[in-house]
Amino acid sequence: MMSRATRIIALALMLLVAGCASTNPKDPFENFNRAMFEFNDAVDQAAVKPAAEVYRTVLPSFVQTGIYNFFGNLGDVSTALNNLLQGKLADGMSDVMRVAVNTTFGLGGLLDIGSEAGLVKHKEDFGQTLGYWGISSGPYVVLPILGSSTLRDVGALPVDWETDPWRYMSPVHTRNTGSVLRILDLRASVLDASNLIEEAALDRYQFVRDAYMQRRESKVNDGELSKSVYEEEESTATSGTGTPAKPVTSGQGSQQTPSSEPAQQGQNDTAVSSVASVEKQ
Repeated sequence: MMSRATRIIALALMLLVAGCASTNPKDPFENFNRAMFEFNDAVDQAAVKPAAEVYRTVLPSFVQTGIYNFFGNLGDVSTALNNLLQGKLADGMSDVMRVAVNTTFGLGGLLDIGSEAGLVKHKEDFGQTLGYWGISSGPYVVLPILGSSTLRDVGALPVDWETDPWRYMSPVHTRNTGSVLRILDLRASVLDASNLIEEAALDRYQFVRDAYMQRRESKVNDGELSKSVYEEEESTATSGTGTPAKPVTSGQGSQQTPSSEPAQQGQNDTAVSSVASVEKQ
């Protein structure tokens, strides 16, 4: 019997193959992606975002912190595994220690004792592991409900889900209740950033797509972001030539360059797609 992960991936791939592609070379599935982006945004605006606003308003901050720490501790299990698979033994063992310390001395992960002890928190998933070993990301894909991804990361999703300890929680009603809390906490944590992108971006789909691809590349390369095809095309379009656009000088004499934008775009991308990518968190 097909698992939920397999069904979702199979559905997305069938829709992609069914003629939803565009002629855009850097986004061959743009027509499909835009339709899914609008669908996911409608679900978020109608249900998830209002619920997250209530969650942030009603629950005391220390309760929200505890929920965030608890699920973050579970996520460290998958992070440890992926760091070890990437050959980052020091980071992997540090992650193992974080889980051990936070689970035992942090009341099951409600308290982040590991950070106070100097154990740095990392975030790795199986898509990053595949990228680390040289597998290309492939085209950008927006999955129903799950949100921004790439063909490589779509293939990695089943592994991410299978290595999530919460998946094996029982009874089922406890697992479902916790999953809802997990979604609401993640969405509530990026409410301000998502409001910013809703107000600032003229084409939110393009803004999110480019930011997501840059952010994923940065994660795969541990923060070392090379110039992607998205940035190259944007530079060409801005300057009107084959050379990068010149910096814009403000009235005070300071300079603002296009290269100062990816970090903020990555944060805004997280805001928009956070609830859709909660399975990875």
